[in-house]
Amino acid sequence: MTRNISGGRKTAFYLGTALMAIGLLLFLSTFFSAAMDWGGGFGRDSESQSRSMMFRAFGGMALIGVGAFIRGVGARGLAGSGVVLDPEQAEKDLEPFSRMAGGMVQDVLEEADIDLGGRSEKVVMIKCQACATLNEDGSRFCQECGKEL
Repeated sequence: MTRNISGGRKTAFYLGTALMAIGLLLFLSTFFSAAMDWGGGFGRDSESQSRSMMFRAFGGMALIGVGAFIRGVGARGLAGSGVVLDPEQAEKDLEPFSRMAGGMVQDVLEEADIDLGGRSEKVVMIKCQACATLNEDGSRFCQECGKEL
């Protein structure tokens, strides 16, 4: 069981995050350019300005998509993200996250004072001869039909 994530996966995760941030900035810059009308007074015609804004918008969206993919592969590994179809390797790649999720569930159960690992008590039930309903041990009459047990 792997407890640590490799340096290569960490690098891919942070690289993907950086690409997403750059893509978001490029995409949002088109709205700021349009709102502030930057470029209108610098001798550029409206057609070249439109092309520039379109390039930034689509380029930004593409960077966000590529960054999200690289970030996902870095976070979950090749097999864990579905790039390589290997269930055993996927289990190894996702093990740190599975352990983390289990730890969070355990923390919630402890906070709520719920014990799932406790011993269960054996309950004896008595079957009614008349209607076949199960009744608690010690009952004198059937809970369903009322006949004496």
